Amino acid sequence: MSLINKNYYALGTAINLSVAAPASEADLDAGYALIQHFEDKLTVNRNESEVMSINHNAGIKAVAVPEDTYGLIKRAVLVSRKHLGFNVAIGPLVKLWKIGFKGANKPSDADIKARLKLIDPERIQLDNDKQTVFLKEKGMEIDLGGIAKGYIADEIKQLWLKRGVETGIIDLGGNVLLVGPSQHADKEWNVGVQNPIKPRSVSLGVIHTTAKSIGTSGIYERRLVIDGHEYHHMFDSKTGYPIKNNLESVTIISDRSIDGEVWSTIGFYQGIEKGKALIEAQPGIEAVFVTKDLKTVVTSGLEDKFSLL
Repeated sequence: MSLINKNYYALGTAINLSVAAPASEADLDAGYALIQHFEDKLTVNRNESEVMSINHNAGIKAVAVPEDTYGLIKRAVLVSRKHLGFNVAIGPLVKLWKIGFKGANKPSDADIKARLKLIDPERIQLDNDKQTVFLKEKGMEIDLGGIAKGYIADEIKQLWLKRGVETGIIDLGGNVLLVGPSQHADKEWNVGVQNPIKPRSVSLGVIHTTAKSIGTSGIYERRLVIDGHEYHHMFDSKTGYPIKNNLESVTIISDRSIDGEVWSTIGFYQGIEKGKALIEAQPGIEAVFVTKDLKTVVTSGLEDKFSLL
C-alpha cells in the first residue's frame, strides 16, 4: 500500500501532505484548506490579518481577536516572557534585517538599538476576559512565524483524525508531523535530519520513531553575506544581531508540533550545553543538535533512536 501525496504552496514554503488509503485526496485538500484558513488569520506578510490588526494598532488601542488566535498569541507571549530565546515580539528586528527577503541588509548599530526597545514581550498586554491584545509602544509588532507552522500542523492532525485518517505525513516545509503507524513491519517511522551543507533532502542521520513531530530550527537556508561575514535569520533579542554559537541546527522530537517549534528555537539560542539540559528536563521532548563542523549531540531519550548515515 502506498501513500497518496500532494504538493501545495503556502506559509511561504513548499507543503507536502500524504495519507494512506482508505483516506483520499479529499483529506489532503481539507488539510490544505485549513492551512489557508490559518494563514489568512495569522500571517504578517500581508497587510491584513488578525495579527496585523493588532500590529496596526500598536501604541493606539487593544484589539479583540477570536479565541483560537488569542490562545496562540497568549501561548507565544508567555513563552517569550521566560526570556529563553523565543520572542514573539521580534517582528521589528526581522523586518529591519530582512534576511531571506528582498532588501536584506546589515542595519546600523543605531537602528538595531532603536529596535531593541520595540521587541520586549513584557510590553504586550493581554486581557483574558475580553480576549484583547495591546502592544504598548508604537512600532511594536508580533510575529507568529516561530510558532504558527507547528500550531497549524497540530490542527491538521486533529482534523485528519476526525475524518478517519489512519496514517499520514504533514510536512510544512521542514516541520514534519506524523499521523498513526507507518507502513513498515514495526509500524515505526524513519525520518531524516537534514545535512546542513548538502542540498535539501540529503540527510545527516535518521530518527527511528513512533508517530511524533520532528521540527528543525536551522541557519542553513536563509543567510546574508556582507564583506565576507555571514549573518543568519535567528536573532538574539538582547543584542539585535544573529545568535552567535557553533550550532547549525536543532531538531526537536515531540508529540505536538507547536512544542517542537518553541523548543527548537530555545535550544538553538541556548546552545548545546544549556539547551540540552533544559530539554532533558522537559518530559516527552528530545533533541538532535548539529554543530557547524557537523558533529551531532542527542538527548538521552534518542540515544538508541538516532543513527548517523
